Amino acid sequence: MRFMMIVKANADSETGRLPSTEELTEMGKYNEELVKAGILLAGEGLHPSSKGARVAFSKTGSTVTDGPFSETKELVAGFWIIEVKSREEAIAWARRIPFKEGEVEIRQVAMAEDFAPSDPTGELRAKEEALRAQVEAKAKA
Repeated sequence: MRFMMIVKANADSETGRLPSTEELTEMGKYNEELVKAGILLAGEGLHPSSKGARVAFSKTGSTVTDGPFSETKELVAGFWIIEVKSREEAIAWARRIPFKEGEVEIRQVAMAEDFAPSDPTGELRAKEEALRAQVEAKAKA
């Protein structure tokens, strides 16, 4: 099962404050543990929302709004994608994140097989698998 551990933004992350050497060292050790356990698929920090944009869609088209965005608690500052056996294991790994304060949301990643009822012939799943294979091949190149 794949899970995304979503790091919620806060005032520090939104100002663009960089982590201290100590914080980076602690986070590096945590990331090493994820790699050694063989569960880390991806993980990145994000720039503050002031460098971002939102695209909203409606029946009449799309609208772009440049950041920053005021509701910090709704913003994402970073993420990890891990592959573990259960939700409980994902929670256990999240509890080990070396944060002094903050919040991490854990969400299971929807996989192609989760959409089987909407794809009775399997054609859409086959196309998705082909696209994933292309992405993986590009990443290895």
